[in-house]
Amino acid sequence: MWIVLALLSAVFAALTAILAKVGIEGVNSHLATAIRTVVVLVMAWGMVFLLNVQHGIGDISRKCWIFLILSGFATGASWLCYFKALQMGETSAVVAVDKLSVVLTLVLAIVFLHEEFTMKSSLGAALITAGTWMMIK
Repeated sequence: MWIVLALLSAVFAALTAILAKVGIEGVNSHLATAIRTVVVLVMAWGMVFLLNVQHGIGDISRKCWIFLILSGFATGASWLCYFKALQMGETSAVVAVDKLSVVLTLVLAIVFLHEEFTMKSSLGAALITAGTWMMIK
């Protein structure tokens, strides 16, 4: 099931780039990010209440709260940079560079989470990097 959700995530991410590029025309990128964030906030809390999982909020550990909050800051910074880049550059190039996050995540997962670095993951990272380079040149 995770693969279906991951593929749907990719489809929605692609739609996000196209819709955002049209939506930010003539709009301050930070204002556009804030508007988008409100929509995401409403959708996320809507799902929490729809699935009736709001009662679990009290069970979240202090450590999890800290890391979820830090993740939120990272997401916010990413979105602010992404929207500004999208406003300034070609959509395909911006999205390609943004997807270097896969390679950076691999490196960070190895360093901080002690995940295995295999020949397959190194080849994948090299291909993503090469593909990104080809997309922006």
